[in-house]
Amino acid sequence: MIWIMMPTNIFWLQWLPDIHAKTDTSYFGQQGVNILIYSFPVLLVAALGCLYLHLEKCIDHSKDETPKESSFSSWRRPALVKGPLGIVSWIELSFLAMFLALLVWSFSAYVHGMFKNITRQSAVNMGEFVWEAKLESAALLLGLVGNISLAFLFFPVTRGSSILRVIGLSSESTIKYHIWLGHIVLTLFTSHGLCYIIFWACTNQTSEMWAWNKFGVSNVAGEVALLSGLVIWITSFPRIRRKFFELFYYTHHLYIVFVVFFVLHVGFSYSCISLPGFYIFLIDRYLRFLQSQQRIRLVSTRVLPCQAVELNFSKDPGLRYNPGSIMFINVKSISQIQWHPFTVTSNSNIDPDKISVVVKSEGNWSQNLYKKLASSTPMDRLEVSIEGPYGPPSTSYLRHDELVMISGGSGITPFVSIIRELIFIANTRSCKTPRILLVSAFKKTEDLAMLELLLPVSGTSYDISRLQLQIQAYVTREKGASPDSQKLDRSTWFKPSTLDRPVSAVLGLNTWLWLGVIIASTFVIFLILIGILTEYYIYPIDHNTNMIYPYYAKSMINMSLLCMSMVIIATLAFFWNKKRNSKESRQIQNADAPIPTASPRPELWPSDVDRELEGLPHYSFSQVTTVHHGERPNLKSKVFFFSLLRYAPV
Repeated sequence: MIWIMMPTNIFWLQWLPDIHAKTDTSYFGQQGVNILIYSFPVLLVAALGCLYLHLEKCIDHSKDETPKESSFSSWRRPALVKGPLGIVSWIELSFLAMFLALLVWSFSAYVHGMFKNITRQSAVNMGEFVWEAKLESAALLLGLVGNISLAFLFFPVTRGSSILRVIGLSSESTIKYHIWLGHIVLTLFTSHGLCYIIFWACTNQTSEMWAWNKFGVSNVAGEVALLSGLVIWITSFPRIRRKFFELFYYTHHLYIVFVVFFVLHVGFSYSCISLPGFYIFLIDRYLRFLQSQQRIRLVSTRVLPCQAVELNFSKDPGLRYNPGSIMFINVKSISQIQWHPFTVTSNSNIDPDKISVVVKSEGNWSQNLYKKLASSTPMDRLEVSIEGPYGPPSTSYLRHDELVMISGGSGITPFVSIIRELIFIANTRSCKTPRILLVSAFKKTEDLAMLELLLPVSGTSYDISRLQLQIQAYVTREKGASPDSQKLDRSTWFKPSTLDRPVSAVLGLNTWLWLGVIIASTFVIFLILIGILTEYYIYPIDHNTNMIYPYYAKSMINMSLLCMSMVIIATLAFFWNKKRNSKESRQIQNADAPIPTASPRPELWPSDVDRELEGLPHYSFSQVTTVHHGERPNLKSKVFFFSLLRYAPV
């Protein structure tokens, strides 16, 4: 409602003066209004969202009946499948249309309100032509409208966002929104800058390009922000991003320069409109940084004959994640700075003490990792850091009678955790599980080893026959089984270290509750700090005139206090939970101390174990697997799908 009302005279001539009259104090000055209207509601929603998610987590959903399809389910179906926007549902298309309508409304309302005050006489009084005065107004309005898009830019890339989670979204599914918003933001800000440059050139005011005003807008700061944004924008286009991904990744860190100089450009008071989303992102990013500094215990690896390797990490039993989650992994012995996302193949129900990912040897990083782990010389340990896991907020597999899963090569990994989850549900709940049809295409026969990932390397105690599963595997480049298909896969166990930690939630079992505390307490501490600073230092100098104390100095102080409060509270919360997790992990290790003596081959630390490709997991699914050599699935043919359905169990 505020965004819609902002371009109107009601907001500027009635609402805002009334709010200023009731809120302007010596503690916060005039910036208190923007903090109240724009910053406080967003942070309040984020904190309440954390509380809601914490309470929802405490509810036992294991006895819930099969969820029914809601009346809005049809809106989630794809509306567009081709084009520059990618796959877009009707809901996404509707919200995109409404957002664009908001931008058009804002710009047109601003233009109507400002252009009607530009007359020939007013332009002459300013020493300008009418079109020059309108160009200056249009340049300002483009910046105002661009700020609306900037306010939403960082929400989609906040991986641990309570706001996204509450409305059923995840950062992985909303990356495209960040891309759309990024294009809109930089298109508007670039137009904003170019219009001002043209105006200054036409009115012989080019010296304004180098002006850093003590009060009001600082042009140089805006130009630095715009240049850093242009570098980010140029390197994000698909041709450059795909060919020079590291260039794209590292230049994206210029967002810090962009935001800092944007605040210096417009002042901290006005930037309160767009800062809440960035502040929530900043908390999330700092917590991810703290998590990434921990050394994670790598329990074992399994090297498959198809040049893929499964990494099995120790996990806190209390850590829960949904199928389809991803983890970001860093191996310092390969690269200190490269982080790569991988799909989690394990399941938190079937594998309560372990979390696994599969890495296929494709690029330089994954090839170096494969060579290390496939080497004939055994390794004692491998130092690994992780961020995550992050995943979808919920699953809706039980809503369907049948699931058709189509994958190619290592693309099968997202389906592994889903199938394991359905095995668990089929064995523990009374609800009906859907029939599953898995269609997988592989280049070579040895790639069929990827099907072994459907079950843990140690097998499972659950009855997999309760799952109605049919697998159609296609080997596209070979017309028969090759000798390589008889290769052995190899498992290696690593020595534990006292410095290693199991994978756990960044803020412990009560992550959402702690995140809400961090958001709320940092905001309160920030208000206290700027209140004290303004009352006893800035106000005695400025007296709320905004014409004595420099804007850039006030902005730098406010940004420093904001970051300082966030770092202190987030660090305390992280290390408090880390200490508690360490105590719990130590208790679990002490309680489980006798178990390793009875485990298979306990004396091998490290050791190599060879196992036939036709081992237990492969054999368990052999009766429901059909392998087609020398052909590929024709996904465009209706006959193909009808022939597949004949295999599906009834």
